Amino acid sequence: MGNLVAIVGRPNVGKSTLFNRLTKTRSAIVSETAGTTRDRQYGKCEWNGREFSVVDTGGWVVNSDDVFEEQIRKQVIVATEEADLVLFVVDIQNGMTDWDQDVAHILRRAKLPVLVVANKCDDNKHLYYAAEFYRLGLGEPWPVSAATGSGTGDLLDEVMRLLTNAPEEQAEDDIPRIAVVGRPNVGKSSIINAFIGEERHIVTNIAGTTRDSILTRYDKFGFDFYLVDTAGIRRKNKVTEDLEFYSVMRSIRAIENSDVCILMLDATRGIEAQDMNIFSLVQKNQKSLVVVVNKWDLVEDKSQKVIDTFRDAIINRMAPFTDFPIIFASALTKQRIFKVLETAKQVCLNRRVRIGTSKLNEVMLPIIESTPPPSIKGKYIKIKYVSQLPDTRIPSFVFYANLPQYIRDPYKRFLENKLRENWELTGTPINIFIRQK
Repeated sequence: MGNLVAIVGRPNVGKSTLFNRLTKTRSAIVSETAGTTRDRQYGKCEWNGREFSVVDTGGWVVNSDDVFEEQIRKQVIVATEEADLVLFVVDIQNGMTDWDQDVAHILRRAKLPVLVVANKCDDNKHLYYAAEFYRLGLGEPWPVSAATGSGTGDLLDEVMRLLTNAPEEQAEDDIPRIAVVGRPNVGKSSIINAFIGEERHIVTNIAGTTRDSILTRYDKFGFDFYLVDTAGIRRKNKVTEDLEFYSVMRSIRAIENSDVCILMLDATRGIEAQDMNIFSLVQKNQKSLVVVVNKWDLVEDKSQKVIDTFRDAIINRMAPFTDFPIIFASALTKQRIFKVLETAKQVCLNRRVRIGTSKLNEVMLPIIESTPPPSIKGKYIKIKYVSQLPDTRIPSFVFYANLPQYIRDPYKRFLENKLRENWELTGTPINIFIRQK
């Protein structure tokens, strides 16, 4: 599956509007968690029963005129390296600019499908202006209006036609997949090497769908899982070394292809905005999480107080999802590397936890009775019954109530916390649904 579509183009041509139009169908599932930055740049689009990820490159631009065009040019290059298809948005009302031709030049050299989207085609007379964009040498322009949605259906049909050729993954399904993610130079490759050690012949590689994720079967010391490895497989382009956008584009693949993400932080640098961007990708995709604070060997004061301060800082930044393990490790000295694997394995098991209905009701109903949902407009809300949904990707629970519409998020969080207190669900996100009984 994991197809990635990137939207590129110069400022104010309507990239974000198009992005919102494509991802609108899924806005309920891609939750906008408060406090995560740049959330609006990544989402999922569903069309005719198929799904792909969309990245809007527009949100990653530094607004200062000298680096401005250079910055966008870099992003276009990254997009062509990482995506499966590029939507190149141009403005039909302003016509073609030198800059558009510049970008077209980069896109023509890329070995992936590109669709020219002639946006702002708000009425029929504009249709004739679209012909000008044939000069970009990227095939037929697709006139659309992202604002009203006209023409976007045909565009999506074409996107789907071009994406159908992606090969399916060949990997056994019941074996968990673990991805190591984090920003550049945090030690992702080192920790993977520390896991695998010198005995490389034990592991087998399976190339995934993506041009980039490689699944490495890890089968020793009683562990059996796939490592989704994205680090250092492809040539590193000079332009992309310092680009935050690059590390997010790389992470999307790995995260979508995994069950559990090991998020690496750098002990010497603390939590940075980029770490939060990657964390929000993990959350949006509902993946389980283990946080590893790497380079712990470089920290001089390793007292409990320092550990607690660090731990609190991480938890505060990542709230409200705080029930995940944090491990202080060093890929270099291999300190606690084994612990990381054990924890990831445990988190995989937590992800598949099944709780019997009678046990659930026996524990949860008395808790709900002593702390019922607050009454709204004088109406008392009663929760009568709880069950876990079968066959879901993450543990999902349904609470049956007389007035489900009145139960607000804080109460759902209370229920989630109580579930976590009573069962081993550390590291895994859980869904809570309230339904009419």
